[in-house]
Formats: sequence, C-alpha cells, structure tokens
Amino acid sequence: MPVAVLPDFLPPELTLALVGAERHETTCEAAQMVWHAWGEVAAPTLVLLHGGSGSWTHWLRCIAPLRDAGWRVLVPDLPGFGDSDLPAGCTDVDHLPPHLHAGLQQLQAAGLCAGPVSVAGFSFGGMAGALWLAAHPQDATQLVLVGAPGMGMTVPDRIPLKGWRHLPTPEAQALVHRHNLMALMLHAPAALDDLALRLHTANVQRDRMPRRRLSSTDIVARTLPQLPARVSAIFGEHDALYRGRLPELATAMPAMARQWGGWQVVPGAGHWVQYEAAGLFVVALLDALGA
Repeated sequence: MPVAVLPDFLPPELTLALVGAERHETTCEAAQMVWHAWGEVAAPTLVLLHGGSGSWTHWLRCIAPLRDAGWRVLVPDLPGFGDSDLPAGCTDVDHLPPHLHAGLQQLQAAGLCAGPVSVAGFSFGGMAGALWLAAHPQDATQLVLVGAPGMGMTVPDRIPLKGWRHLPTPEAQALVHRHNLMALMLHAPAALDDLALRLHTANVQRDRMPRRRLSSTDIVARTLPQLPARVSAIFGEHDALYRGRLPELATAMPAMARQWGGWQVVPGAGHWVQYEAAGLFVVALLDALGA
C-alpha cells in the first residue's frame, strides 16, 4: 500500500495514532483526487468529507477512534483543496459529485474498500455528501451531516471573517487566522491551540475554490427529500452558522429526509465540532452510524 506522509508538526501521540496511513489517487475528468485511508479493507467503509478551505486534516482527531471502532476510514482531499487538483470549470460544491462517485468506484474496483458505505460530511463536505448521494444513491446507505450549511437559514449578524492573503508577514496572517477560527470554527478560546492554527494555516493556503456561494442557499434543504439514504445530523451547540437557530433546524430537518436517523448536539462545541470536542463527537457519530 502507498504510505501517506503526515504533517510534520503533528504531536507525537497523533502521529503514532495515525500510523499505517495510506495514500491513494483517483482520476475524473483529467483531475487527480487524493484519498487517505486507514483500517482493514474488508471493514465497513466510512467516507469523511472535510469542510471548505480544508483538507483531510479537518478529521484528524477522529480518524484513529473510528478505525479502532471497526471502520475502513477513507478521507479525501476534495477537488480544489489539499493535495487534490482543481478540475477545469469547478467553482462550487455542485461540481463535486462526479469526482466522489468516480473515486469511490475506482477504490472499490482496486480492492481498497468494501461495502456497505457510509458518508459523514462536515460543513461544505456535508453539502458535497448530500449532492453526491442524490446523484448516485447507490454509493452509500447513510449520510451524517455535521455542521452542514445550505439549509436556507441565516443568522442576524454576518460572521466577521477577515481577508489575509494581502498581509505581508506570516505573523500578521496568523493574527487573522486566529480571528477567523474563533469567529467561525471554534467556540472556546482554549480550543484554539497551536495545532488548530497550524492545520488551518496549511489548509487555507491550498484553497483553490475561493468564490463558493452555494452554502448561503437552501441547496441541502432542497436535496434531502431526494435521498434514499438514512440521514442524521450532528451539530456543535455553539455553531456560528446557526447561532440562535439550532432548535428551529432540529425541528425542520427530520421532515426533510425520507429516512431520518436522528439529531444530536455536542455541548460546548462550535462549528468545527469534531476537532473541538473530538471524544464526544466520535461517540455521537458512532451512535448515528449504528442507529
């Protein structure tokens, strides 16, 4: 198996936990997509889709526990992010389903994963997962949406994100990255540790799909009724995308899905719930997958 190279700034305990990481590449429309994989090939497959301006490292703290719980864990860099190519003409999430479908088919044909397949998508990755399984419902039996936008709900105050590419020094950029992490991704100041900052910095520098707009629409809400897959949802209690509106969302989502799995809120966590409260999140995700 091709061995994946992990970021060199990971804490030793995470590097050890992620030992055995594999790197695989799939191709669609002349664009290469990079996948990281852990676990036994014969185990049930769990595909984890990262958020916007991210990479597979959005799931860093959850991979080993999920592998140890008996899953074959596949974590791609979505097209236009991380190590994956940006396909020609790809400008938003609605261009991604063919690449995810082709990628999974190629991995299955190569004997690198076995069914049944489940998908968990964080934020932008939740939108990608919903659109993927609407276009190719045979690819997975369940979808877990984690902090997913595209539900047609807005919050009264715009999330105050700041630009950073124009800033002349890494130090100045880091101040903006810290601001943006606390404005959107994390809730507790203690969650913004050195690892979170370094992961975020490395990820945003490789975002080649900067003009995404569909997250502010109701694209997921309109797509969920089309899905035969069981749909569940996990959100951080303080998710900035839904500040003050989580109870409303909790009421609306079950009515949208043809097959509803369940709703869970992780207390004390923000939008990047699987990083900020990894232990509680993994328990919630395993519960959703086993429901």
